[in-house]
Amino acid sequence: AFSGNTNADSVVYYKLQHSIKARFLRFVPLDWNPNGRIGMRIEVYGCTYRSEVVGFDGKSCLIYTFNQKLMSALKDVISLKFKTMQSDGILLHREGQNGDYITLELIKGRLSLLINLGDTKTHPSNAQTNITLGSLLDDQHWHSVLIEHFNNQVNFTVDKHTHHFHAKGEFNYLDLDYELSFGGIPVPGKSGTLSRRNFHGCFENIYYNGVNIIDLARRH
Repeated sequence: AFSGNTNADSVVYYKLQHSIKARFLRFVPLDWNPNGRIGMRIEVYGCTYRSEVVGFDGKSCLIYTFNQKLMSALKDVISLKFKTMQSDGILLHREGQNGDYITLELIKGRLSLLINLGDTKTHPSNAQTNITLGSLLDDQHWHSVLIEHFNNQVNFTVDKHTHHFHAKGEFNYLDLDYELSFGGIPVPGKSGTLSRRNFHGCFENIYYNGVNIIDLARRH
């Protein structure tokens, strides 16, 4: 609850300690000033927000090749927002030489995170971990995704809903190449079980370990 002014001209200003993100704001008057007339005026000021947006037509993908020496090898953090009207499509994919891979795919309006730790040829059933979150995500509204993985520990978050899990597999870490693709898989990979349908829609604010991927693409 916020107390207002007690006269006709003074302004009462409140700054929230923590930023909030909302689609609507609703104000409910609790009590009026007994010495004045009934009335209320409210102004809301937002925070600075940077938006980098890229569109995919279902036939394209964005590939980020990085230098491992410049990146932190301890923990990988990938965050992005997306919106689409298509129920299926690959949002991101990264794989290694030994059959390891991590793939984020939209399947029937739900997000599926598929991780393989180890060679699928020798231990196909024990190597894969598949976690699904969300529903009706093909509603043309923005949805946020956060993937954090340290060795075989993974935090998968979709629209504030987080799933913590340990990836199954032969090894306790992901052995991946220094290339990450968004929106699809550029060439047929080793994973073999994917639908291979590229993403059709928009991404906003793609970050990999703090690096703004869309801004890098815009600046070559």
